[in-house]
Amino acid sequence: MNENLPPCPKCSCEYTYEMNALVVCPECGHEWVPAESGADTGGPEDRVVRDSVGNVLTDGDTVVVVKALKVKGSPSGIKAGTKVRNIRLVDGVDGHDIDCRIDGFGAMQLKSSVVKKG
Repeated sequence: MNENLPPCPKCSCEYTYEMNALVVCPECGHEWVPAESGADTGGPEDRVVRDSVGNVLTDGDTVVVVKALKVKGSPSGIKAGTKVRNIRLVDGVDGHDIDCRIDGFGAMQLKSSVVKKG
């Protein structure tokens, strides 16, 4: 048995065991992913994404692009004032933390510093 397994978050049983990618409690039957238990103590919940003026963004928000953006491979870019609906917050590459779909351009990622909540 692995001695580094966390105790059960529901009943605090110390006799947990691994089953594939899950950790299982033999007393109460609770199953969880070990990474989730660390996240419950303040991981992703501490990550707050804010727009260019400081408003907190959440999944499903509608935002407006505040500055014209060049799009590689496109003759025209995204104009300031373009409305983007139903955004998703992600841990993107190079600071791009918004995943969205823009009419006329398709799916792309944006930085929260170039949008404001609208």
